[in-house]
Order: sequence, then structure tokens, then C-alpha cells
Amino acid sequence: MRILIAEDDVETAGFVRDGLGDLGHDVIVTGDGSDALNAALTDSFDLLILDRMLPGLDGLSVARRVREADLSVSVLMLTALGQIEDRVEGLDAGADDYLVKPFAFSELAARVNALGRRPPSQTITKLRAGGIEMDLLTRAVRRDGKSIQLQPREFQLLEELLRHAGEFVTRMMLLERVWDFHFDPQTKIVETHMSRLRAKLNECGLPDAIETERGVGYRIRAE
Repeated sequence: MRILIAEDDVETAGFVRDGLGDLGHDVIVTGDGSDALNAALTDSFDLLILDRMLPGLDGLSVARRVREADLSVSVLMLTALGQIEDRVEGLDAGADDYLVKPFAFSELAARVNALGRRPPSQTITKLRAGGIEMDLLTRAVRRDGKSIQLQPREFQLLEELLRHAGEFVTRMMLLERVWDFHFDPQTKIVETHMSRLRAKLNECGLPDAIETERGVGYRIRAE
């Protein structure tokens, strides 16, 4: 497999690189999150091994942006943050597996092999639900055949709702995935953009496409 390791601890990076290289993998190492994301977006890899605490861009943000780009690549988080909430956060960000430091190389190798056996994920180019269709390549949006022009944030909000059609998406999830906020800014930023999105989707008297449940979140019903 072709593997990209994003790890700013030189000793750990060298240990993992040499071990995986001995197993026959083609391994590239970077110590910066921004460089890792750029490499993932411009080159082809089978697996990304990401430390969470990276300079430039943290590992969670790298994983999220890789998933937003619909790259067919596995992601393994390798980090000292091992609490349950840390693992959940990593998996929610798009990681396929999560290994806590310190670790035995034999376990890392086994997890890498397991991820290598998974079939490549199918790239999604279109999302549909509730009469709404979104083309992720052309960034075109239609409802019941009628074209809808959206601003970038509105497009991202709708994309998150369509990816989770039938499920409620919380305000905090939207803050993290659309604005990359990992805290509540105590503003109406989500509500304001959601109102604009709703107005555009509901033009010409169409029924409300977005369901809101106070204290829970927003959803588009699955077809």
C-alpha cells in the first residue's frame, strides 16, 4: 500500500515509517497537517496515518477535509488522546480506525493490513432526498427539477443535511463541519444561514424541505 504518515514526533514517525517499509509498503512522512492535506488532495494514497496534534492543521481537520473531498482513502488516527470521547470524535471526523499511543507495532501492522483488505469506497457525486438533488462535481442544486442558486455556506449546509437524510444533524455538528468551529461562538450563525437556505429551497410556495426540532437539530426526510 501507498501510505502517508502525518506525525510531528520525529522518533515515532521514523519508527512507523521503517516498520511499514520493511513490510513492503511505500511510505511518505510529513510533520505538518497542512502539508498532509495538500499531499492527500494532490497525490494518490491507500492509507493516511494521522496524529491528532499537528502543526499547521490538526489531524481531525485533515480527516474531515479528506472526507469532504470524497477521497477513496482509509484513515487511521494515531494519537495519545485515548479517552472515549476522543475516539468518538476521531471516528466522527471520518477516521476508519483509531490507535492510541503508546502502541505495539504488531497491532499497528495488523490494523493497517485490515484497512488494506477493505474494498475502496465508492466516490459519491450526487446526493438526493426530499425532491432535492445535489451534484457535488458541478455544484448544481435542484428541487423538483427547478435550479436553485446557493452561496458556498448554504451549499455546505445542504450537503450535510443530504448526507444524513432522515437523521437529525445537530447545531454543533454543523458548526464543526461547515465552519470548522470546535466551540460554540454564541452567535446565530447557523440559524441565519439555515433560514436563508430554507427560503431558497421553499420558493414558489413549496412545502418546507427542512424539519427543525428544537434542542435536537435539523433534517431532510429521506425518500
